[in-house]
Amino acid sequence: MSTSTSTSTSTGKGAGGDPGTGVGAGTSVGWAVADSWTMTRRELAHWARQPVQVFVGLAFPVMMLLMFNYLIGGGKGIAGNYVEFLVPGMFALTMVFGLDATMVAVTGDLNKGVVDRFRAMPMTNGAVLVGRSVADMLQSFASLLVMMGVGLAIGWRWHGSLAAVAGAVGLLMLLRFAMLWLGIYLAMVAGKPELVMAVQILVWPVGFLSNAFTVPQTMPDWLGAVVEWNPMSATAAAVRDLFGNDPGVPDASWAADHAALLAVLWPLVLAALFAPLAIRRFTALSK
Repeated sequence: MSTSTSTSTSTGKGAGGDPGTGVGAGTSVGWAVADSWTMTRRELAHWARQPVQVFVGLAFPVMMLLMFNYLIGGGKGIAGNYVEFLVPGMFALTMVFGLDATMVAVTGDLNKGVVDRFRAMPMTNGAVLVGRSVADMLQSFASLLVMMGVGLAIGWRWHGSLAAVAGAVGLLMLLRFAMLWLGIYLAMVAGKPELVMAVQILVWPVGFLSNAFTVPQTMPDWLGAVVEWNPMSATAAAVRDLFGNDPGVPDASWAADHAALLAVLWPLVLAALFAPLAIRRFTALSK
């Protein structure tokens, strides 16, 4: 048996180290999954090596929730229970603000040459991005569980069925999925940590120009309209309804009346737009 044949058989990736060549489409898919899982385990291993960063990522949204509930004491224009209005909004805000960590991680890998080393390996194209996204979604889910625990501790409760609660969690994770791919794309466009800081500043208006803390009816008409069409506002309003929490005031616009529909459409549109752009950008880096 020749050396090249032996190498191809032992790796299962064909001559030249390209995944899936000479072994069939089924094996190609298998290697893509295996490579993506390897990259996911790499990202998860960072949690053990960087516990402070993980703790900060979990603690920041908790601090925001406690600050707005106890220190700032909002609730202007909220007719009912402010805690039940605020907590679902903070869930949505946490999903959006996770964008920052994604951008920092991706630009860090780009500038340290980590991505270049991965590209030189016989690895399925895009496995790095898939691994990053899976690990990011797991961390976001963990952060959401922590936030739900803190919410319960300060008096928040859900009043819907378990199916409705699962639907609310699903909508929150769908929003995070869309923000994740937006973050990956923007990180690769920015390229450097200094530029990432500039892009991050734009994330804050998306979070605060929303119905997370107060109702749009308390704002000028033009600003209230912007807030109601914010993707985060749609998710916040939809999960309030699924949790059976206080909506603040009765719905007064098409966007508010169809929050659940927009909470599905907005993330799907964003993901459909930015996931291909991110993959194309990553592929271009390999040429």
